[in-house]
Parts: sequence; structure tokens; C-alpha cells
Amino acid sequence: MISRGAVSGAPARWWCRLEDGRVQCDLCPRHCRLRPGQRAFCFVRGATDEGLVLTTHGRCSGLQVDPIEKKPLYHFLPGSRVLSFGTAGCNLGCRFCQNWGISKSTATDTATLEASPAEIAEQAVALSCDSVAFTYNEPLIFAEYALEVAEACHSKGVRTVAVTAGYVTAKARADFFDGVDAANVDLKSFDDSFYRKQCLTPPGALGHVLETLRWLKHSSSTHLEITTLLIPGLNDSEQELRAMCRWVVDELGPDVPHHFSAFHPAFRMRDRGCTPAATVKRARRIALEEGEWFAFTGNVHDPEGQTTYCPACGEVVIERTGYRVSRHTLRCPACGRAPLRR
Repeated sequence: MISRGAVSGAPARWWCRLEDGRVQCDLCPRHCRLRPGQRAFCFVRGATDEGLVLTTHGRCSGLQVDPIEKKPLYHFLPGSRVLSFGTAGCNLGCRFCQNWGISKSTATDTATLEASPAEIAEQAVALSCDSVAFTYNEPLIFAEYALEVAEACHSKGVRTVAVTAGYVTAKARADFFDGVDAANVDLKSFDDSFYRKQCLTPPGALGHVLETLRWLKHSSSTHLEITTLLIPGLNDSEQELRAMCRWVVDELGPDVPHHFSAFHPAFRMRDRGCTPAATVKRARRIALEEGEWFAFTGNVHDPEGQTTYCPACGEVVIERTGYRVSRHTLRCPACGRAPLRR
């Protein structure tokens, strides 16, 4: 645990007091055990004499209007605008983090902009955004703040999106996703040793993520999509990708959109090259061969791999170039099938 002097913030949820007086955070499976003045692995949740607090409540690292496709979400409000925001910190320690300037930063350095839940909702309406995204860093670690933002957004007819690694306890999972209309979950690998070595998690992290995916698909009303960042030589083997895609089809169903994204050297993994476009396209092909209906490519130029096709007849349903949607319909123009959820 990290000790950095006095800790202050808004009261947090999902914690308990241990017999030895320490506070245990029950938001994520790390179950950080803290004495007053100590911070959890994520850095933004800390212990005081009274209990656990969230130090980034009411503060964010900036607001940005994005296309919803950038999250990436391809089958939720296609072609719409989303107001994105994050705070600081993360409960994973990914060596390859593509957004490390925020996720690996401290709240003191990054989350300096005051933004109340009501102000964020009002900004979304003023900027003609149909949704607000909790993104840039792991939203689960600022769940209390995110849920208040979600409540303010829903009161104005604005929906909410979470871009998350899905590393959360069952105790907190339902509470958090109850306020989220759509989620993109990072399935970083289908090998638990990858999570341990490359994301610095305790053993069993993959199982927690898979359980989050199952729960979202079968026990919630949250729209679900998945992203896998392909890192050359680490999680891009044909064997692993086929096993992953078979699991998605068998456990979640063939209709969950699955995005395969190209890695770019970043943070503590600058010694590995960018993912070749051919590797990303191969992953999409494998997903389709294993029965996934909606497999997409990301961070590469590939209009075919970024277009949604009707799983019944193969007709174009949503046509994209990068993040730009040129045409879309929720019902196939050829056979009339309605494969998408808006």
C-alpha cells in the first residue's frame, strides 16, 4: 500500500472494517487493506480514521466530445456524439497502457478540473451529446462519482457509457452497472498469466473479468461490447484467439461485438513494435470463423473490418470509415433482420 500523508475525499462505498482496525476496500478483487493515511493500489481510494474515501470525487482530468465509435461502441447510438471524461489512477498496472498519462498519474497531478455531476450532464446537453462516457482511466475506481453523474445524466435523458477492464467484485458489480447503459470491456488476454505479468494483478484476474462479461450479458440490461488490444508475441497467437472467440460465442453468444485493436508502443512497453495490420485482420477472421457475428478491427485502416454486416444475408447494415459513419440502419435493408440494439 502507498502512504502519502493525509487522505481526504468523499465517503466511499464497498468497504469493511477488519478486526485489526484496518479498512478493506471491496470494490475490486485486490481487496486493499489500509491504515489511515494509506492509499489503495489505484491511488484514488484511501483510508481515514472514519473509513474509506474517494479522493477524486467531483474532479476530472478534462472533458472531450468524441464520436461514440471511438470508445469503441459500434452498436450503441451509432453515429452519435459522446461527452468523455475520466479522473486519474487505475486498479491495474498494465505495462502497455495506451493512456498512461492519465491512468498512471496521481489525482493531484491530473484530476484538477472541478466538475459536479449536474455540470457534466448540463454540458452533455449543451454540446448535443446523446451520452456521457466514463473513460480514459478505469471508471470503476471512481464508481461513486460516476454513479452520481449517471443519475444526473439520466434525469436529462442522456445515457451513460463505461470503458472498463471489468476487474470488479460481485459485491460492487451490480451497483455500478445499474447506472450504465453501455459498456466496452477490455478482454486483455485469454491467459491469466498475461494479467499477472503484464497487468500486475493477483492470480485469478482473468476469471473475474470473464465473470463480469457473463454477468453483463445475462444478468443486466447494459449493452455490451468487448475490446482486445493485440500485442505482438504476447496475446496474438492463433491458439489463444480461437480459444477466446469460442468462449465468447459459447458463454455470451455470437451477437456481442468484439473489437480487435492494434497496439502502439507506450509506457513501459516501448521495446515492442506496433501490431501489423495483417495481425489485426487475422484476429477478425478467426473470430468470424469461430462464430462471432460482429468482429471489428481498430487502429488500422480497414473499412471492411469496421463495417457491420447483417449476419443473416451479409448486407451492409452500418458503413464506417474510421470513426465516421456514412450510413446506418437498425434493420437490414435486404432481408429485414434487426440484429442491432440502439
